[in-house]
Amino acid sequence: MLRRIRTTAAAILGAAALAVTPLAAPAAGAAPLPNLPAAQAKGAPPPNLPAASAKAAPATFTHPGVLVSRSQLDFVRSKVNAGAQPWKGAFDQMMGHSLASLSRTPKPRAIVECGSYSNPNNGCTDERQDALAAYTMALAWYITQDSRYAQKAIQIMDAWSAVIRDHTNSNAPLQTGWAGSSWPRAAEIIRYTYTGWSAASVSRFSTMLRTVYLPKIINGSNSNGNWELSMMEAALGISVFLEDRASYDKAVAKFRGRVPAFIYISSDGALPKAPPGSGIDTRAEIINYWQGQSTFMDGLTQETCRDFTHTGYGLSAISHFAETTRIQGQDLYPEISERLRHALGMQAKYQLGAAVPSSLCGGALHLGLGPITEVGFNALGNRMGIAMTNTQRLTEQQRPAGTNVLFVAWETLTHAANPN
Repeated sequence: MLRRIRTTAAAILGAAALAVTPLAAPAAGAAPLPNLPAAQAKGAPPPNLPAASAKAAPATFTHPGVLVSRSQLDFVRSKVNAGAQPWKGAFDQMMGHSLASLSRTPKPRAIVECGSYSNPNNGCTDERQDALAAYTMALAWYITQDSRYAQKAIQIMDAWSAVIRDHTNSNAPLQTGWAGSSWPRAAEIIRYTYTGWSAASVSRFSTMLRTVYLPKIINGSNSNGNWELSMMEAALGISVFLEDRASYDKAVAKFRGRVPAFIYISSDGALPKAPPGSGIDTRAEIINYWQGQSTFMDGLTQETCRDFTHTGYGLSAISHFAETTRIQGQDLYPEISERLRHALGMQAKYQLGAAVPSSLCGGALHLGLGPITEVGFNALGNRMGIAMTNTQRLTEQQRPAGTNVLFVAWETLTHAANPN
């Protein structure tokens, strides 16, 4: 259920046209992470990074390249076909879910209206689940090579691109971010690995992303951090699909400002960083924005003292965003790794049952982190070799990670120990 987000005193305040090109041969996944100096491996920004590398979108986009690359998908398919665990169990879990049903009928509508606490909920659940279903079908297609799943994904995407015109009411930005995160994942896989999606349909779907989704999310939000992080995840994925470099760069810039304002580490000083442009600039305003928490420790997030569920939304979006930039050749993991490892580790520690000190959220936490640790753990723990004991334990305990039926789905399948 969509939940109302509290605002602070700073209240919640087209992209370049795409020329549709013929289907091209899929590009390979990004190269493995190079060896890094010790300080950089711990999360410090890369020294003397050229401006183009730090800011510019890739000169050539990698497709499929939103959250999963072709090489990652090939790894998954080989593991599933070999009956290897945990991938085979995760695949079976996915295929047994209603999101993978070939009898699914999409439920598009012109105006999706989403209010606080999902009241009203006019098409909100339908849109999110149809977007996730399209992604689920795309994964099922690639792994099984059964064209029925690709056709079902196309049917769902075509149904929505023919009808939707806007998102309205108070939760419209978050709804747009959640659904807008799933659509380009599905579209990237289908467009670049299946030949049955017509150029006209691709063009219409591109227009939908450009005119209905991107304008609602690209300028961000001054609400709680999970909103803007999810919105930027969607903006980045859409930018990759549209090959829109200006929007890609804008999403990266907002992400770089938002992550330090969502996850505290001790090098920040006495207080967490404020979201750029939020107007939050006094100690009292920052404490209020951080849910009344006045003691700050490594890995605390802006929503930890609200609840772990919304914290998980933010951490998941951070991981998804960084994973997509890595595939696109602009790896942001090194510069956020110190924050992300602490945040995942801290939330995992308490999700696993550690005693909560009185200095943390008054000694009481609202748990429920969700199936959100696989992508970040694989990137930091496996690829970068960072010790993450609590995160690893929670990740393995929760396998196979399923779906939150919002914008997270099947990440044990796609990212468990995936080296590509």
